[in-house]
Amino acid sequence: MSADITSNPKVRVSQHWGPHPLPGGRHRFQLWAPLEEKVSLVLDGQELSMARSNDGWHRAEAHGRFGSTYAFELGDGRLVCDPASRQQAGPLDGPSILTDSDSYGWVNASWKGRPWEEAVIYEIHVGTFTEKGTFQAAVEKLPRLAELGFTAIEVMPLAHFPGKRGWGYDGVLQYAPHSAYGSPDDFKAFIDAAHGLGMMVFLDVVYNHFGPEGNYLGRYAPGFFRQGASTPWGDAIAYEKPEVRSYFVENVLYWLGEFRLDGLRFDAIDQIEDCSDMHILEQIARTVRREIVGRHVHLMTENPANGTDLMVDQPGGRFYRADWNDDFHHALHVAVTGEGVGYYEPFKDDPWGKLRHALAYGYLKPGKPIVSDDPPPTESLPPTAFIHFLQNHDQVGNRALGDRLHLGIDRHVYRAVTEVLLLSPQIPLLFMGDDHLSLRPFHFFADYNGEIADAVREKRPKEAANFGGFPKASSEAYVPDPNDPGSFLASKLDWREAETVGARAWADHVRRLIRVRRQKIVPLLKASTGYSGRVIDGPERCVYIDWELDAQTLRLRANFSDNDLALPTGLGVRIFPDNEVESAHLGKATVQIFIRSIQIV
Repeated sequence: MSADITSNPKVRVSQHWGPHPLPGGRHRFQLWAPLEEKVSLVLDGQELSMARSNDGWHRAEAHGRFGSTYAFELGDGRLVCDPASRQQAGPLDGPSILTDSDSYGWVNASWKGRPWEEAVIYEIHVGTFTEKGTFQAAVEKLPRLAELGFTAIEVMPLAHFPGKRGWGYDGVLQYAPHSAYGSPDDFKAFIDAAHGLGMMVFLDVVYNHFGPEGNYLGRYAPGFFRQGASTPWGDAIAYEKPEVRSYFVENVLYWLGEFRLDGLRFDAIDQIEDCSDMHILEQIARTVRREIVGRHVHLMTENPANGTDLMVDQPGGRFYRADWNDDFHHALHVAVTGEGVGYYEPFKDDPWGKLRHALAYGYLKPGKPIVSDDPPPTESLPPTAFIHFLQNHDQVGNRALGDRLHLGIDRHVYRAVTEVLLLSPQIPLLFMGDDHLSLRPFHFFADYNGEIADAVREKRPKEAANFGGFPKASSEAYVPDPNDPGSFLASKLDWREAETVGARAWADHVRRLIRVRRQKIVPLLKASTGYSGRVIDGPERCVYIDWELDAQTLRLRANFSDNDLALPTGLGVRIFPDNEVESAHLGKATVQIFIRSIQIV
């Protein structure tokens, strides 16, 4: 495909998947089941015939009250739920519920979102964010996060998955928020409350596979999947099929439109392989840009292949705002922990140099393109094209014991790396509990039985080996069983910890850092461009970076060595620390940030 993706061809969007309201209280029910000659609609227990078209769609129109249950009966008598179910009456094997898309009354209907450069992201798992683990309970914690200065909440996947607990990356029903967390209207109320506090809400979506249990698409629509191809987690999806394509494009518009989300984060896009003339990720971005207007909407990726082509500057802004930059995390983690096994092994040689490179330029080396034969170099992207983090759900939950970074390194070092994270020009993300130095682990957990449960359990030690290995005096036997309810319960935040003296002091520090970022750094980011970063020579275990941002130079000087160091004069106006007398030295495990105006001749 050509590197030029600036044209804007029209992509027709009409609803094919899920129930569609019609005048007079009627609804059109539809299912793509090309393998089935006959499909019946079972609505509140009443069986109704469906008309089959040559393209494999089965449709029926019927009166249905909101709250009614419905399912589809296949030719062999098996009942299946709607793969585009908006809400489930129970588990995946149960019927779907007919929902009213207009039932929620929005309080903050005039919300227009926030510019991307203002994002300070807080990632949560709804089920473990609070003791109750619901959308309604999560709303109660939003004022605290807003007061600390967070401007965006990122929610781990909600698509209905097997069982009552899980991370959500094995979702099956992409349109249905998991019922364990509450109703669709409960999720809308959560989003509405965040908007009222000035915070955006992003949702993590998984379009690279379906979960291993409860997915019956292959039974009646085998063409939904690419025969003979797979991802690390399941059958590969045939995105080139129009019906498959519409399933995901409509899903994006559903979340952004009906739920008024401010953005989506697309999981593991390196496993979304599409040979169509226009890659589905490009079509999604173009469709969003055309259909969702009048407010800020941000699309993000997790791209382990480090491709840059989806983040090329476009008229109106980048199609995908930013990518989760694992290179930053891995380099920093190895530098401060000394761990160098599994995913961290490529970073064990000169981790400090790799950290400097990631901060100044982005990825460590060129990645795999998705929509272009000639992807731009990583340094050509602005710093805001990268989302940085000290840890996230993966980096904590895949560790052997689910332990957090601050519990494994010197507290002064942790304080300093947090300052680097929040005061660098990349978009920072904190994992839930980071705001109060939570002592709770975050484990990998699921709710499977039988062979799938055994497979999930047996896989965990290998994952733990990839994320730091096993702590001293521990072994594979210490890795919690993901299917044990105790693994889930132990992962719930204990908000009483946030009220301790130490937690309050840390929250004050986080608040101060975000304030400095908002007041001094964010104004420089809107006009930031590529080729802005530069590594400055410095002593070992020090991180000196300059970024040229909107006729200003932002300067990071961080000392992780064992010695106090002298700083030269003329670095500019120091913006952090902002409550100390100016000094000419940089203490051990400390950070200073300067801004200097660029002299234009």
